[in-house]
Formats: sequence, C-alpha cells, structure tokens
Amino acid sequence: MYTMTAVQVASPAIKMDELLVTWLSDDEVYSRVLRMVDDARKSGKSRGLSPSSPPLSPIPVKKADGKGSHLNSGSSTNLEPFNRSSPPPPVSPMEGSSDLSSPLPDVPASLVLPPLPTHRPLGPGQSFSSRLPSIRDAFGISPAEVSAHSDECHPSRSFDVGRVGETSLTLRHFVKVTKDLCGFPTFFNAPLFRRIRSLYPFPEEDGEDVVTLCMFERFWNDEMAPYDRHERFFRLVKRPDRRYIHQEDFHPYVQELLDYHPGLDFLSNHTEFQEKYAVTVITRIFYVVNRCHNGKITVRQIRRSNLLDAFHAVDEEEDINKVTQYFSYEHFYVLYCRFWELDHDRDYRITREDLLRYSDHSLSHMIVDRIFDAAPRPFPDAAVGNSSANGAENPEGGDSVSVSRSREHMSYEDFIFFMLSEEDKSNEISVRYWFSCIDVDGDGKLNNMEMRSFYAVQLHRMQCLGHEIVPFEDMLCQMIDMIKPRSNNHFVVEDFLQPECVRVSGALFEALFNLNKYLLFEQKDPFMERTKREDEFESDWDRFACVDYSRLAMEEEAREEEAMEIDWVTVDDDDDDGDEYLGNREAPF
Repeated sequence: MYTMTAVQVASPAIKMDELLVTWLSDDEVYSRVLRMVDDARKSGKSRGLSPSSPPLSPIPVKKADGKGSHLNSGSSTNLEPFNRSSPPPPVSPMEGSSDLSSPLPDVPASLVLPPLPTHRPLGPGQSFSSRLPSIRDAFGISPAEVSAHSDECHPSRSFDVGRVGETSLTLRHFVKVTKDLCGFPTFFNAPLFRRIRSLYPFPEEDGEDVVTLCMFERFWNDEMAPYDRHERFFRLVKRPDRRYIHQEDFHPYVQELLDYHPGLDFLSNHTEFQEKYAVTVITRIFYVVNRCHNGKITVRQIRRSNLLDAFHAVDEEEDINKVTQYFSYEHFYVLYCRFWELDHDRDYRITREDLLRYSDHSLSHMIVDRIFDAAPRPFPDAAVGNSSANGAENPEGGDSVSVSRSREHMSYEDFIFFMLSEEDKSNEISVRYWFSCIDVDGDGKLNNMEMRSFYAVQLHRMQCLGHEIVPFEDMLCQMIDMIKPRSNNHFVVEDFLQPECVRVSGALFEALFNLNKYLLFEQKDPFMERTKREDEFESDWDRFACVDYSRLAMEEEAREEEAMEIDWVTVDDDDDDGDEYLGNREAPF
C-alpha cells in the first residue's frame, strides 16, 4: 500500500481529488477530521479571533458552467456526516474561504491517504443501503422491516429464500424496481424478473411467481452494485454461463419490446413479421456494436457503442420510427421488402444471380463474387453448442462450439449487412466492409492492379450502355485528390477514415463496382449536394430508407387500389366463370 502525507500530495489536482474523495468516504477518517476542525476552532478562539467569523466557509462545488454552489451555508457545528453512497465533492485547499484570517487545521504528517482503488469507484446511490427508501416503497414495507430483511439476507450469511411470508413482488408489480432502481428500460422487466428467479429459486405464492426482497438484495449485491451501467446491461443480457452476448441472448428483450411498445401493436397478429423484425433489430445491433463481426459482443464493445441510449430512447419514444438506430419499423420494412424482391423462390436465401438484380443490376459480377467469398457476415459461425441439440457443451465458460457456414448463399442477416454497407459508405463499418472485398490479396492495401481489375468491368459496362468512357488514370487521379492517401501507390483503410474525407471516400468504391451510383457521382448537382448536407437526416442510410419507404408505400397503395378495382370487375363476372383473380405480384405485407 502506498502511503502519502498531505505534504507529499503535490500531484495534479484530479488525482488529489480522487484520493480525497476515497479518504473522506471512510467514517473513521471523517470523525478524525471533525475532531481536528473542532480543535482548530477552539485554538482560534484562544488566539482572539472574532466569535462571529465562520470557522469554516461553505464548500464550493465546481459545476459545468464554472460557477460554484454551496453544499452547506450554515455553521460547521451543524455539519452532518456525508452519505457514504454519495462521497463528498473534492475541494482544493485554494477553494476554501476567501477570509484568509480563518485558521486552517494542520494535517499531521502521520495521517496517510489510502491508495486509489483498482476498479472504478461506485457512483452515488449504487450501494444497496442507499437504495433502502426506494426499495421500501417498491416492496411496500417499513424502514425497520427493510433493515431486518437486510440483516437476514446479508451475503455473508447462508441464503435462505424459503421462509413463508417473505415480502415479495409479482411480475406486474416489479416494473418500478426494473425502471427506477435498476435503471433498465421498462420492457426489460420480465427478463430481469426471470433472471432473478433463475438465480435464486423461490416457490410460487398463490399460483404466481414472485421475487422477494432477499432475492433482490442478493441479486443487487452480486450483479448490480459492483458494476457500472454498461456492465450491468452486459451481465443481464448474456447467459450467466457465457462470457459474451450472442445473437439469441437479445431475443427475449426484443420480444418484450414487440409486446410492450405501442408503435408495434399492429404486428400483434403477425407472428412471422414479428420474428423478422426481431431478427432485423438484432442483426443491426451486431452490425454497429460487434465491429470485429465474430458474433460475440463484449462489455468493451457495449461501452464504446450507443446501444444503452438507444434502448432507453425506444422505451420513452412512442413513435418507433423516430428511433432510427436499430429499432425503426420503416427501416425494417425497407430491408425486408428489398430482400423479398430478390428472393424469388422464397427459401429465404439469396444466390449470386439474385444479388446481381439488386438496384437494377447496378453491381458488377466481380464485386458480387467477392461479397459471397470475402465480405464480413454477422454470424459467421453456426452455433452447435446447444446441449439439447447435440449433447455437447464448451468446457470453457459455456460458449458455443461453432462450425463454418456455407458461403454459397446469403441469408437475410447477411443481406442486412450488405444493404446497410451498400447504401451508406460514409462510416467506418461500411468502409471496412468494402475494403475487405476489394483487397483481393488480403495485404491490407488497395494497389493499382486490384483497382484496375475491378474498374475494367465498369469500363466494359459503360461502353455497352453507351456512356462516356472515363479512363482509369483519370478516375484514380480524381480519387487521390479527394481522399489524399498517405501513399500515391496504394490506399489503406485509414486513408478512407480521415475525418475530412470520410463523407466522400465511398466514391472510390462506387467507381469500382456500382455503375449507377458512379454515374450519378460524375453528374452530381452542387446545389443538391448542399441540400443533402443540410437536411434532417443523420446518415446516408436514414435518407435512403426514408425515400425507399415512401416508394414502397406508394407501390403498396397502388396495388391495393388496383385490387379493389379488379374485385369490382370479378363480382360482375362471377356468374359467368366463377374464377377468382390471383394477383401477379406477391408482397410480404
């Protein structure tokens, strides 16, 4: 243990503040400080200081705007000990009273500060004891009863949840605990309730499953108190015997969202589309959060993402389409309809020939082959570690044993990865997606030979369609001027991710394999580009999804009107042939 005296603490202010917070959080140290303050006050009176002068000035707390606020403006004789769950704010000796005549207590050289904790200190209100009033309200018991239960269920004692008459909550009354105490979205209520019961079994009461105060305290101390909000989310979503979050771990939470959210009520009688919506949401989560695309989300990836904020946003927002990250129904509609249009045999698998028809045959056959052979996929391995399926389990932490999937077909999840990357090439995820496709030799560099081979197919298509030919050298010179790579001999992925050019770096990929978008880039209107930058959309994907959803909705409305007109005609002709009209276009909705 390192020992530091007050004289030795001459390190930066931030470290000193952290040490001071930890030091003052100890009750024994705080009592010693109060005694020192009393001694200093008495010695000040003996030196003839004015009785009216305050012995201690209020403690200023620095706010974000730089202004100070006072925690206590009264006399120090009324000081109450700080709540240990909410440590006192750090204060520098220079932030004390402006009255320089006020005596400052001498800190003895033998008084040492404890070392910094090896883990992040618990935030205010994270200890179970500090939550007792809220827990009392949730479980409907008095403070004395809460204290009694806390003593009985202390982790150091043997955990007995079988006592009859235990104060308990049923599932429908557990929402306040989920939302207010644990800080999870409302639709996490049922999965959280089931997790507590699975960890600490308890018999039913009057035919209903319940969670008792003892069970919740044990869960809080084991799974909540030692961790920050990201790790709490991570530990709740993943299976207890696993080290990562897998695809199937999100299913209970998205299903609760489907049952709970008012913006998804219309899907209540459409089980198939509920399943596809859940698959879409989960795949989009893995697309953004799991950057290494191995199908396993870590707690570090959770911390670096906006996933928690998105879950809370969809919990508060009644219009599901306003939460464009992961949950928008309109985005799901666009993705699924595009997949449906290509999947002509309805086997939920896309072949290379199917993908060539995407967006009016805009992709070259060479890039389609590379998509099937080398593009990242959300769940590259098929889990076979389910013990109920094959009787095998992974001895290391319960994670699934995996086998490689065939790349001869593209599943719906794979198509989501493709389409999100194709329609928005201005972010790191899509840049890395397409870079891996163009980098044929896998050396991490796009050289002239690789780019020339892709562009040769584009030149042939331009010539066949009667467009003006743009030589490879001219195209490459233009792209080098835009992207400004470190080397003129090749591109590396970091060149595309430079902040000043990431919005336009996708133009090189368009030139190499998407003829329609490349021609639009060559003929772009500066006014339209300015309007595009100033619109309400946060990304190119949001803009594309909005436009495409409007197109699909208009087409669906036109089909419905056509079907109504034909229905009237068939009613008139029913007496003649009795044949029923079968529409020649099949739609998923």
